Amino acid sequence: MPEHIVIVGAGQAAAQAIDTLRRREFRGRITLIGDEAFLPYQRPPLSKKYLAGALARERLALRSESYYAERAVELRLGHRCVRIDRDTHRIGLDDGEVIAYDALLLATGSRPRALQVPGAQLPGVFYLRTLADVDAIHARLREVRRVAVIGGGYIGLEVAATCRELGHDAVVLEMADRVMNRVVCPRVSRFFEAEHARHGVRIVLDARVAAVVGAQRAEGVALADGSIHPADLVVVGVGAEAADGLARQSGLECTDGICVDEHCRTSDRLIHAAGDCTNHPSRHYGRRVRLESVDGAFEQGTVAALDMLGEPAIYDKVPWFWSDQYDLKLVIVGLALDHEQIVLRGDPATRAFSACYLRAGELVAIETVNRAKDQIAARKLIAGRARFDPTKLSDPDILLKDCTLTGIMSQAPAFPG
Repeated sequence: MPEHIVIVGAGQAAAQAIDTLRRREFRGRITLIGDEAFLPYQRPPLSKKYLAGALARERLALRSESYYAERAVELRLGHRCVRIDRDTHRIGLDDGEVIAYDALLLATGSRPRALQVPGAQLPGVFYLRTLADVDAIHARLREVRRVAVIGGGYIGLEVAATCRELGHDAVVLEMADRVMNRVVCPRVSRFFEAEHARHGVRIVLDARVAAVVGAQRAEGVALADGSIHPADLVVVGVGAEAADGLARQSGLECTDGICVDEHCRTSDRLIHAAGDCTNHPSRHYGRRVRLESVDGAFEQGTVAALDMLGEPAIYDKVPWFWSDQYDLKLVIVGLALDHEQIVLRGDPATRAFSACYLRAGELVAIETVNRAKDQIAARKLIAGRARFDPTKLSDPDILLKDCTLTGIMSQAPAFPG
C-alpha cells in the first residue's frame, strides 16, 4: 500500500481518483498538482453556459475547497510539474519544489491543437480550453460584434451557438465538407448545419484557412480561395491532442497519448494515467483508442485509484459524449467503427431523431438528437452486443429494446495484444 500518492493534473479524473481513494479509506498522503490556480472544475459548460454568463464561476467547481481540506488533500495549484525522476520516485515543480511519491497518477488531459498559419499569434485569437481562456473571450465579447470560429466540431459549434444567442454575428469556417465530420454521420451533420443557419450562423465548408489578418490585432480570417471573413474575435477549435509531454520526457510508453492497460497502468509499475491523456485498450471494439470524454475520465479515475490500492478493476465501459447547441442535445453512445449500415430512427424535421450504426446487425454506436430514451437504452444494448431488426429499428414508435433480435449476440472481436 503506498504511503504518498501524487496526482498531476487537476481535472475530472483527478477529482474522481481522490474521491475513490478516500472512500476506500486510504489514509496516506494525497498531493494534487494543477497548473491552473483553480480547484478541479467542470469543462463542458465553458463553451456554453459559462461563456454565456449564465453560470457563476463557483458553480463550475467539482468539489468545494472544504472538501479537499476535510480529506487532507495537499493542494499545489498554479504550479506545473516539469519533470518525473522515475529512478528516485520524485517529481519536480516549476518553482523548484521536489516531491517524492510512492504512487503517481498522471491526469494531464489534452491541449488544443495549435493553428499553424500566419497571424495565428495575433491578439484577438483565442483557444477555448481553460477557465482563463473563457474569461478572456467573454471580456472581449463585450467589446465586439463579429466572431469567426475556425473549426466546426463540438467546441466550434457550441461557441458559435452561444455567441449568436448573445447577439453577435458568427461565422464558422470548417475545412471539411460538413460539420462534426469526424464524429457524426452526414445526415446529422446536415441537420446541425441547417439549425445553425436558421439561427443566423454562417457556415463555410471546405474552408482552407490561409492566415489570420490584422495589423495590431485580429481583424479577419483569410481563406485559400482569396476570400476574407471580417472578425473582431477569432476562436480556434481545430481539435485536441493528448497532453503527454511530461510522460514522453520521462520515458513512459506513449503513442497518441500515454499508453495504459485496462487497469490504467503505464509502462512504469508505480505510475498510472487516466482521462483524456491516455491511449487505452477497448476490448469491446478490439483496438486501442484515445478519447476525450468526461465519463471516461470519471471511470478511469476510479479504476486507477482502485488499482493503486491493490484492488484491480477493469476499464472497458462503452464511451459516450454529448454536445448542447441551442435547445438541441446531441448524445453519442459508442464508437462508429467498421459499421456496415446506418439506420435513421425518426424524422429530423421533428428535431428529435437517432442515427443507429450496425455491423452484422449489432448496434455499435448511436447518435441521438433530443431522444433521451434512445441514448439511455443504447448504453446497455451496445454493451450487451445486441443485434437488431433494421425494419423495426427505423420505427421511432417502437422502443429501442423491442427492436432487438432476441437470443442472438455477436462475439467480441479479438483484442490485438
